[in-house]
Amino acid sequence: MEELARLFRTAAEHAAGYRWSLAERPVGVPVDQEALAKAFAGPLPSGPTPPERVLGDLIATAEPGLVAGAGPRYFGFVVGGALPAATGADILAAGWDEVATNAVTHPAAIAAETAAGGWLKELLGIPQEASAGFVTGCQAANTVGLAAARHQVLADAGWDVERRGLAGAPRVRVIAGAERHATIDRSLRLLGFGTDVVEPVPAGPDGAIDAGALREVLRAGAEGPTVVCLQAGNVNTGACDPLREACELVHRHGGWAHVDGAFGLWAAAGTATRHLVDGLELADSWACDGHKWLNLPYDSAFAFCARPGAHAAAMSLTAAYLVGSGGVPAGADLTAESSRRARGFAVWAGLRELGRDGVAALVDRCCALARRFAGGLSAAGFEVANEVVLNQVLVRFGDDARTDRTVAAVQADGTCWAGGTTWRGRRYMRISVSNATTTEADVDRSIAAITRLAA
Repeated sequence: MEELARLFRTAAEHAAGYRWSLAERPVGVPVDQEALAKAFAGPLPSGPTPPERVLGDLIATAEPGLVAGAGPRYFGFVVGGALPAATGADILAAGWDEVATNAVTHPAAIAAETAAGGWLKELLGIPQEASAGFVTGCQAANTVGLAAARHQVLADAGWDVERRGLAGAPRVRVIAGAERHATIDRSLRLLGFGTDVVEPVPAGPDGAIDAGALREVLRAGAEGPTVVCLQAGNVNTGACDPLREACELVHRHGGWAHVDGAFGLWAAAGTATRHLVDGLELADSWACDGHKWLNLPYDSAFAFCARPGAHAAAMSLTAAYLVGSGGVPAGADLTAESSRRARGFAVWAGLRELGRDGVAALVDRCCALARRFAGGLSAAGFEVANEVVLNQVLVRFGDDARTDRTVAAVQADGTCWAGGTTWRGRRYMRISVSNATTTEADVDRSIAAITRLAA
């Protein structure tokens, strides 16, 4: 017992020390990938190695390749940090080693998911009767939501896609915004639709779909099974589709409305941003990340479905040996994974730590910090391309070449980290403010570094 406790204590103390250092640690400095790969490589030992030595070797070997992505000045890819209580819960989950398959096999894991799922729906304005699957990321969440959509629209047409597959099935129209996230396309590939099926809807100046154009696309095609992919939070600009009008249009044509809300769905939890996702409750399915703006540990995301029967029909499985399968859908019945890590404990703990007001404050503060970024860089003479409605900022430093040089210089400098993107044919630095620990001082320090390096 003492040896195990000492080992776990070493791991926890190192993790806590690392987390404490993030505020001043260089962010994303260049790494010698070849040396890092060589350090991890080598022959597999023929015999056992003491666990404490393995842990020490892992810490020493990994340290040069750690990016400080959980820190307050990492502004790439809409990455949050991980709340203290949620991180502690994840440590416990690893120690408990629960498999969150169903309520019979591991009741505590499913009970935590059920409670946290109810809280999430309350925060996001999703109907309480909706089902909630706890998945790895928004890629998985979009796939689950679109699988439920595939089931329902084909069932309405008299086709059992789970039994008969897509060969010979009625054609399904898939309509999506021209600036949809790439995970939508990969979900369509995984579900057997392919990407050629997409009927694109033009985007407005901010990257959100044009409702009038959606109306025309819906009218132009034949009536029949239809799935429309909407977006809350354009990956470049943060803009949200007009969800109320769009959902009403989709339902008028008998279709299924799916909302990819990887980070933007959290606008519903903020006090100043709720209007951006007005009407989201009218959709049929929703996808949302937890490890982004909610600041939960990786990997954590949610697939919600207004029709739990369609959700379970698309995803569940039963087997004679599998105790608890075939009952009330939960756990593995709502995801594509049977052997599921008990990620619901961290979600429950993170929501308890923040509370409703804390989640709202987190969303509002990140949006305010993004506006501070935009204001500071604009005052320094640089072009901010988007209206900062959420936590995304696009900045251009003259031409494409200078912009790319500035992005590379910032990444090499280590003060902060931001990525590059192409939007409307031009290169930009893309800044995403999502970390609960980011302060005004972090933003001002980053603005100063970016301004210095851009020169």
